[in-house]
Amino acid sequence: MEFFPAPLENLVEQFARLPGIGGKSAQRLAFYVLNLPEEEARAFADAILAAKETVTCCPVCQNLTAGGLCPICASPRRDHSVICVVADPRDVAAMERAREYDGLYHVLHGVISPMNHVGPDDLHIKSLLDRVAQGEVREVIMATNPDTEGEATAMYLARLLRPFDVKVTRLAYGIPVGGHLEFADDATLMRALEGRREI
Repeated sequence: MEFFPAPLENLVEQFARLPGIGGKSAQRLAFYVLNLPEEEARAFADAILAAKETVTCCPVCQNLTAGGLCPICASPRRDHSVICVVADPRDVAAMERAREYDGLYHVLHGVISPMNHVGPDDLHIKSLLDRVAQGEVREVIMATNPDTEGEATAMYLARLLRPFDVKVTRLAYGIPVGGHLEFADDATLMRALEGRREI
């Protein structure tokens, strides 16, 4: 039995399809949108449609852009000899927040995951190899997550990049800033010891 009118039920169902949104959160969001003034609700709907229609992938790095090259690839201030490989556009945002990296990126749009039926052909790997083959790249940094799929993807790409005259590195692992040794798991401690450096 439906408690709400069909259009409202449909709105709740659409919100519930979003990742991390359960039934109660979906209902709360639907009521919030329903209570918005007409112009704000229209602006919200227009923003969704505009993003869907105009946001595309950068033809070079596969990051999200509003058409043409993304601002990072287009910037003459970036180091074009270094490429940081990430799984997702959100990872680019995370790296940029640190304000330490000044090279370019390459977004795979996923990682190799046989369990989820994602293979190398489903990722933007060929365009990465094409970029490296041009000869201007001297280092490729693997910045995929330190989980099974991220590690497998990084190792697979490292093997593919071996024939090119390019340095392939991996982001360091270790104890997070503000963390405590007693709460670190064995794998994290092992990686932290392996990646230690002189001070």
